[in-house]
Amino acid sequence: MKLDKLILTAGLFAVALTSCTDLDIKPSSIYTEKPDENSGVDPMIIVEAKMADIYFHLSGTFGRRYMEAQCLASDEFTCLAFDGGYYDSGTYAHQALHNSDATDASLDWYSDLTSGITKANTALAELGSGASTQMTAPARAMRAYFTWILMDSFGDTPILERVPAEGEVIPRSPRKQVAEWIEKELKEIIPSLTEEVSQNTYGKPTKWMAEALLAKLYINWPVYTAESVDLYDAATAANPKLDDCIATCDDIIKSGKFNLGTVDYLHKFSYDNNWEVEDFIYAMPYDAINRTGFQYARPRSFKQLKGLMPNVYGSSESFTQSFGGNIVVTPEFAKLFSLQGDIRNLCILRGDIFIRDSKTLLPTTEPFMYKGKQVHFTENITLAKQDNTIDVGNTDESIQQGCHSIKWFITPNDYNNGRNQSNDLPLFRFADILLMKAEALARLGQSGAKELFNQIRRYAGAPEIAAEPTLQDIYDERGREFFDENWRRNDMIRFGHFEDEFFPHYKNFPDANFDKRHRIFPVEQEMLDLNPGWTQNPGY
Repeated sequence: MKLDKLILTAGLFAVALTSCTDLDIKPSSIYTEKPDENSGVDPMIIVEAKMADIYFHLSGTFGRRYMEAQCLASDEFTCLAFDGGYYDSGTYAHQALHNSDATDASLDWYSDLTSGITKANTALAELGSGASTQMTAPARAMRAYFTWILMDSFGDTPILERVPAEGEVIPRSPRKQVAEWIEKELKEIIPSLTEEVSQNTYGKPTKWMAEALLAKLYINWPVYTAESVDLYDAATAANPKLDDCIATCDDIIKSGKFNLGTVDYLHKFSYDNNWEVEDFIYAMPYDAINRTGFQYARPRSFKQLKGLMPNVYGSSESFTQSFGGNIVVTPEFAKLFSLQGDIRNLCILRGDIFIRDSKTLLPTTEPFMYKGKQVHFTENITLAKQDNTIDVGNTDESIQQGCHSIKWFITPNDYNNGRNQSNDLPLFRFADILLMKAEALARLGQSGAKELFNQIRRYAGAPEIAAEPTLQDIYDERGREFFDENWRRNDMIRFGHFEDEFFPHYKNFPDANFDKRHRIFPVEQEMLDLNPGWTQNPGY
């Protein structure tokens, strides 16, 4: 668990007593209830109090189910079943085969987004029509962000600018209109959002968070504004927002508030990462006790890790909670991690496995042993049967198939608390700003992308490039840099690779789907049942 807990402001503490009991708070307020607008209290403290339950609303969603949908639909990861174990009605296999079902547990977070939007709209209603843009901007930023997630993942999305009346059904708006609405919202509120970057603003919307979201919207503009999701063609689509993307990225870069290298790559994602990582523009803070729900290590670590001593994480105590070991790196994606000297190669466990030092996070010379043999993870995966269960069997050899991610390094002290972790999850990083600008320059045929690209290579210790990068170079580099951060599906669609073949998404594999309409997920069945008039996404 982290020693530097998030300290909330006075007003935030007051409301958190009733609406955010999972937060770790140091009392610093004389108020025992939310201050009244006429009490003489700073209005911005009152706004902070109203926002408390919105900022961290998606911590549980991001910590598991959102991750499962995004990473398994990409070429980064696949899922394994072990003689039926972890098949779980196909919820993981469906994503890996691009054959999702509206009842999949991995897609049960649509309502989490809409309830977050409702919380934002409720706060805005309480602030009233006379509230300044400075007071309303944080809630509007969160509302725009939640709406973007829905649009990116599910296409057509309701534009919710108020709390619906009881029984009222708000129709889903075309994706293009949603993108335009998000752009308008962000441009209106960005001047009113704080520019502060500190422990006090960590995990909250700032000007830089909103600009990072705007840049992400711009780089994907032709994807979001295509007449239908299947009609986007990466080879021919024109993007009229590339100059806007560059200008937005430049504003973040010129602010001087962020950088790549004050914390090395491995520690940016470790159990003790925090607001001091200057690469993080916007992050979701977690703590294994006080803000739970982050469980990336559970499916990524060796299935038989429970009770093993010494263990791969180099800890002096054993893990008492079980692991799944069912989400592994695809053979195709693992090959990206081969640049000489690249520290990012160490995010993947493959071949003979050695115990890591729990402080440096680097491999030691001590083998990681299981039943008297050194653990050996193979890149290639051999299935026990050629069907849509993606089952490898449950022998000592079969459970060592597939490379494993160790990017989200853990400690037993955290994990033994209900399999929770204290790793904070970056949602927008400065590295992404650099590579989005590089991509926009490359798409425009302009120079300047090489230096941005090489900034990433230098701090990663990887070889620098001598010429301007191609789009393929940038796509591959994004794969290395943002591995296991839920961006690969988004990148694959934009670069035209979502219909590629990668394990087990092969054209001759049972139930593997190549329908371009599956670039978005089916809408959760519960949402269709609750909203008469909504129809399922085409192709499902």
